[in-house]
Amino acid sequence: MDSIVSLKSMGKVFHTKNGDVKALDDINLDINRGEIFGIIGLSGAGKSTLVRCINYLEVPTEGDVYFEGKPLKQMGEPGIRNIRRNMGMIFQQFNLLSQRNILNNVCFPLEISGVPRAAAVKRAKELLKLVGLSDREKAYPAQLSGGQKQRVAIARAIATNPKLLLCDEATSALDPKTTKQILDLIKDINKNMGITVIVITHEMKVIESICDRVAIIENSRIAEMGRVEDIFANPQSDIGKKLILGDVLPNKEIVSGVKLRIEFDGRSSFEPVLSNMILSCGIPVNILYAQTKDIGGSAVGHMIVQISGEEEAAKAKRYLDSIGVVYHEVELTEGKELID
Repeated sequence: MDSIVSLKSMGKVFHTKNGDVKALDDINLDINRGEIFGIIGLSGAGKSTLVRCINYLEVPTEGDVYFEGKPLKQMGEPGIRNIRRNMGMIFQQFNLLSQRNILNNVCFPLEISGVPRAAAVKRAKELLKLVGLSDREKAYPAQLSGGQKQRVAIARAIATNPKLLLCDEATSALDPKTTKQILDLIKDINKNMGITVIVITHEMKVIESICDRVAIIENSRIAEMGRVEDIFANPQSDIGKKLILGDVLPNKEIVSGVKLRIEFDGRSSFEPVLSNMILSCGIPVNILYAQTKDIGGSAVGHMIVQISGEEEAAKAKRYLDSIGVVYHEVELTEGKELID
């Protein structure tokens, strides 16, 4: 694949009066041109530092950042500025200029780039139409809703035709309906304009909605990385299981017996796996937990079932093996996480 961004053994240490803080440690990843790549983790995991290292707002302490195969650390400030012109960025707090109307907010990066006023206005009007705000070009940021402000921020971020759009918690301050609208807009921009997108978030629903691949960050390192549907169907790391499966089964009586976590991919989730297993094996099954989601057009998810008796559980395992369905035996104890 053609990588637009590559990080090689990248690390970042902040020096404070209380000692060194390692924000990123041995980060290795390649982001493919044209994809939507998600970076997810809990607060303090290092997500925002990572994205600021990609555009060199933070200079890595070690390792290398490459943009289109060019190492940023070998460039001077003029070279870095040229690279940044190919990177748009949107934030949680929008960062619009309050004294400028919406049209002039979108014109701003074009003015900085030396685009003539008439051409800048024409481009800004086109982008406001693209994001659905052509009727608000004379309004000021204070007159807009949060979702409208983020639409303006997106229009401004892509005004100079960047090759890469960085989204740092861009929907965290928005309600669910507006979040979906903004994510749909980002997806359309990626598809129709060919802009590669990097999404930084702490919300799994954002990753599920639009990302092709995802890296899960924990304690400054990449804990897990892969296609979203693969990670969701079969998380390998503890943090991946926590983000996807949640913590505990709320208000559930944890019963004795064998518990199996059955994984459903785009094929098996459309088949009556559980009912066929019950009929084939002649065993009673208690469903403790079930979750299925549409990711990239495929239904993937998990079901945790309880089976009384080792012999009955062995029958169930043999049946699942025979039809190629992935499962794991899990321990569910009150207060414990849903991990192997």
